[in-house]
Amino acid sequence: MIETLLLALGLVLIIEGLVYALAPSLLEQILAALAQLTIDQRRALGLAAVAVGVVMVWAAKQLGA
Repeated sequence: MIETLLLALGLVLIIEGLVYALAPSLLEQILAALAQLTIDQRRALGLAAVAVGVVMVWAAKQLGA
């Protein structure tokens, strides 16, 4: 269980780091677009991301990860 958590957190940090390193101006545009959304829209987007993430983790575990 702990190794899966460490793997997941490591992968998140890799993806985040790549976004900051390779496309910092795109990140600024994305943040500006997010700022235009209402709180409820941002909350719904966050919940959708969590749901997709849960499905992806479940699928990975089913495939033997």
